[in-house]
Amino acid sequence: MAAPDLRSELDSLLLQLLRDLEELEAKRAALNARVEEGWLSLSKARYAMGAKSVGPLQYASHMEPQVCVYTSEAQDGLQKFWVMRASAQTPEELGPREAALRRRKGLTKTPEPESSPAPRDPLNWFGILVPHSLRHAQASFREGLQLAADMASLQIRIDWGRSQLRGLQEKLKHLEPESA
Repeated sequence: MAAPDLRSELDSLLLQLLRDLEELEAKRAALNARVEEGWLSLSKARYAMGAKSVGPLQYASHMEPQVCVYTSEAQDGLQKFWVMRASAQTPEELGPREAALRRRKGLTKTPEPESSPAPRDPLNWFGILVPHSLRHAQASFREGLQLAADMASLQIRIDWGRSQLRGLQEKLKHLEPESA
């Protein structure tokens, strides 16, 4: 590759790297704002409901994830992260529990009531009528989680760009030893 072509590729790669760094800095600021907003809303909810009404004692004994972080590899070999809501139940679990007819009379033992699954929304752990600030805190933390996944993908792209930039600089150094 000729030196002018290598320099133009180096310039375009450097500009892309600077754009990515600027985007990463903006996402970090947005993440910090979302987390700060979430904690502030959580403290407002504690104030409104009482300090003992919003705390670890109200957590469910069995917790299930609300979201899952997935990763995939793009065509250029870079990993991408994204956040998706965890599915509540698979379609097989939603079907009827028994395929046969049930006998209504003549049961010798009382059937045990099936334990209903814990409410999917963690806000229900704190009561039915939760303050708006608690819902706002949940939304802020969810947005922060999405931003964190975007930042991880962007950081991988920046690291890849830096390694490409170093490789091009080495090629240019070997191509033009007298200018180094």
